[in-house]
Amino acid sequence: MNGIENAAVAAKFAAYPAALRERLVDLRALVLDVAAATPGVGRLEETLKWGQPSYLTAETGSGTTVRIDAHPAGGVALFVHCQTRLVEQFRQLYPALDFEGERAVVLRDGPVDEDAIRHCVALALTYHARKKRGGSAPTSR
Repeated sequence: MNGIENAAVAAKFAAYPAALRERLVDLRALVLDVAAATPGVGRLEETLKWGQPSYLTAETGSGTTVRIDAHPAGGVALFVHCQTRLVEQFRQLYPALDFEGERAVVLRDGPVDEDAIRHCVALALTYHARKKRGGSAPTSR
């Protein structure tokens, strides 16, 4: 796929049905955009983890891995490590979003609060850095 350097990730995106692929490509672009705009994150490494396109802050170690994939109940999802408190934090900040356990924000069909999703991604990509410096988070909106 265009712009994806990792052949396994490109093949994964190519295997999705067209409508789902479009949503995931848009979500990928959002993750990459947030990373580029968030101080201290650095360049992301794009790879597959658990068979899902995954974004690691390998350059700086500033955050936890962000994964994206189709959701079995429909739509797409943004996954984070379930042993972080990120989804709990996302719930407190954005109770109108749809969550799955302690591991995912589910983006069903229809309008998405892009500002909220951007903030959630920024929080994930700075998770370790914030823990080290006492928890200050990127501001929302």
